[in-house]
Amino acid sequence: MSRNSDRQQPPVTRPGPSPSHTVGRRGVMRLLGFGAVALSPLGILPPILRATVGRGPIHSRGEFARAPNGRIRQWVMMIDLRFCDGCQKAQKPPLCTTACLEGHYAPEPMEWIQVFEGDLAGGGSQFIPTPCQHCQNAPCNNVCPVGATFATPEGTILIDQDRCIGCRICMAACPYDRRFFNWGKAPVPPESLLAHYGPEHQVPVKKGTVMKCDFCPDMARAGALPYCAQGCPNHAIYFGDLEEDLAANGKDVVAVSRFLAQNHAYRLNEHLGTKPRVYYIPGHGEAVGRDVFTKGRLPTRWPWIERIKGARTWKR
Repeated sequence: MSRNSDRQQPPVTRPGPSPSHTVGRRGVMRLLGFGAVALSPLGILPPILRATVGRGPIHSRGEFARAPNGRIRQWVMMIDLRFCDGCQKAQKPPLCTTACLEGHYAPEPMEWIQVFEGDLAGGGSQFIPTPCQHCQNAPCNNVCPVGATFATPEGTILIDQDRCIGCRICMAACPYDRRFFNWGKAPVPPESLLAHYGPEHQVPVKKGTVMKCDFCPDMARAGALPYCAQGCPNHAIYFGDLEEDLAANGKDVVAVSRFLAQNHAYRLNEHLGTKPRVYYIPGHGEAVGRDVFTKGRLPTRWPWIERIKGARTWKR
């Protein structure tokens, strides 16, 4: 994966984030397994970006969130690496990953948003949170033989595990290594089995199928930020809509086009022409006091104390 590590770091102009607000994430997020939507004070989208829909699987009804101009919203994520220190200051494993794990009951070793550490030119390193890139020219979507992987009008790339045959061709096609295969009975908590399955919230886990980050579009329509954005203590992750040209991180609301242009944004492996919906602002955590030569982060831990009977953990 290209780290774009030779890019010049732009000066930081906005002040550092306020101290993170702690919420009982496990208790709140587990409610999603019973069909509720988790909302935290810092995880709510601004009113202008909110849109609600009726009940039932969104992909089967053809109803999608619309901007005030009537056009279907186009979800986008921006990750400001100037504010990402790999949660070194918090002295914890990356909290964006932890929030995603808890919200989706993702089994070990599936890190749907994985924080990689990349070397910078001249020494030092940077942390790069990497979810599914939701490419608009997605190689995975182009090769799936049964149509289990599909693109929605909102720009998200989803997987229907009810159709997936486990051929893993999509995994081979993904240049970002952001797809995961369920080899057996997954190590997840028992309460995940009570969830109502849907491609936008892939719970409970289905053996012999592929899973990945889904961009949490169901949460965005309900007015909430994705789990990863809610979990980031430094507010490094923005989520928003290209049609409305707005994005939020739980603290600030920015104009997407201006924010990307003024901060020299880039996308991973742009030369491949995949057109990702995830943008990065160059940096190495300097805005939150990280020294570029402070390497290493704590390893990811899965939070499940109790796991379903017969579950086994595998390696990627």
